[in-house]
Amino acid sequence: MSEAVMTSAWQPRSAWAEVARVGRHGRLQGEAGIRLSLRDEIGLATIIVADGQEAQLRQILAEQLGWLLPEAGKTSIVGEKGLVWSAPGQWLLVSHSRRDVAAATEALRGVAAVTDQSDGRAVVRVSGRQARAMLAKGMAIDLHPRTFRSGQSAVTNIAHINVQIWQRDEAPIYDITVARSFADSFWSWLTHAAAEFGYEVERAPVH
Repeated sequence: MSEAVMTSAWQPRSAWAEVARVGRHGRLQGEAGIRLSLRDEIGLATIIVADGQEAQLRQILAEQLGWLLPEAGKTSIVGEKGLVWSAPGQWLLVSHSRRDVAAATEALRGVAAVTDQSDGRAVVRVSGRQARAMLAKGMAIDLHPRTFRSGQSAVTNIAHINVQIWQRDEAPIYDITVARSFADSFWSWLTHAAAEFGYEVERAPVH
């Protein structure tokens, strides 16, 4: 007699599942000015250092994980992996693999609290020739290249929604994280702001 295979009714879902539609939207004439890439498989974790342990944290990150600890308002991302400054003594671990979250949790035991945020935040990459102009509609910080450049990060508000944003290069390309519970509201603002430029929605490849 064969045993029944038990499957869970609970399945992982993208934070953007109910709101984002892949394809071209908004103004359809000419080249799209905005590209929105949904980063569903990204690994995220907050790292909060214990009192007096920052030097040890820096050493472990460099020697065991190959990561540098960024200065305030900066990032130390190489490719798709690295750290983003979040607040004094606090950073956001970013990786294309959730395995790096587990590795950091083990390596930093007793030195820092590592909390997996992979399912708690939604991540979108914003690029295109109108990316800066579009985000400026709702940003609480100045994105002018004299003020905010590649390798810089900020915790701020977009349309009254708390976000963390960092600039990946001078194109510019931005990555933005938002609490999963605010993903719908943020996406509504984002797509309305992008509509006049025309925008493409795509899913980032899984590594």
